[in-house]
Amino acid sequence: MRIILLGPPGSGKGTQAQLLVQRYGIVQLSTGEMLRAAVAAGTPVGLKAKEIMASGGLVPDDVVVGIISDRIDQPDAKNGFILDGFPRTVPQAEALDELLKHKHLKLDAVIELRVNESALLNRVETRVAQMRERGEEVRLDDTPEVLTKRLASYRNQTEPLIHYYSERRKLSTIDGMMAIDEVTRAIHRQLLALGAVEPKSHGKTHGKTRARSAAKAAPAKKAKAATKSAKKPTKTAKKAAKSRKAAKKTVTGPKKAAKKTGKKAVKKAGKKKAAKKTAKKAVKKGAKKAAKKVTKKRAKR
Repeated sequence: MRIILLGPPGSGKGTQAQLLVQRYGIVQLSTGEMLRAAVAAGTPVGLKAKEIMASGGLVPDDVVVGIISDRIDQPDAKNGFILDGFPRTVPQAEALDELLKHKHLKLDAVIELRVNESALLNRVETRVAQMRERGEEVRLDDTPEVLTKRLASYRNQTEPLIHYYSERRKLSTIDGMMAIDEVTRAIHRQLLALGAVEPKSHGKTHGKTRARSAAKAAPAKKAKAATKSAKKPTKTAKKAAKSRKAAKKTVTGPKKAAKKTGKKAVKKAGKKKAAKKTAKKAVKKGAKKAAKKVTKKRAKR
């Protein structure tokens, strides 16, 4: 991810740049720091800048672009960078575009932090008054007068960049007067909308959130496994069930046999009773027949 932060002094560019560095693992490139580092390292571009700075002159754009070119080739800039303090003019922006094109890199977004200048001046006036009340020393560059000059310089030099990047559909404007965390969230939403960051990858913060979610999910997974294990019968439970079944069969078998024998006995007894009754009837019938014969014989005499 390669982005530029634009905004007047006091708009919170430095604060937001540091938050972006922490969140996305990219580097913040400040032209002043890069110049000093190049001079200290004694690089060809750094030595050229050193000569110009020693004579009191302003470092030309081609030298600054050369220093940026060397810096973004370093390993820590592989994931991306934030340019802070560059470009300041349209020619610098054009030179940066050429540099990125030559390296086959793309500028993902230009974030403008728009602020109310009157509100900024009021803030500085209040801070200076409070410092003086406490007896603290006030920095020469931290007064309403100096801020007024810096704001005028920003409008004259840098505001044309707003139009330049707006034409190229790279510009996103954020209300810099919001609270710091609100500005950070607004920048992140804009970067997502532009496709500068992946929805799944929200940097280190998102990585922590994923870790917390995994930690929360772990007990639920264990509980689910325990429930599944409880539902699944163990070997001991299976043996116990088998034993109960066998015992039931052992008890039920004799009962069933006894019941069957009882039924047979009742049936047999029924048959005996019926035979006895039949015999009685036969005897009774035979007696009647014999008596009848005797009566007939007597009548003949």
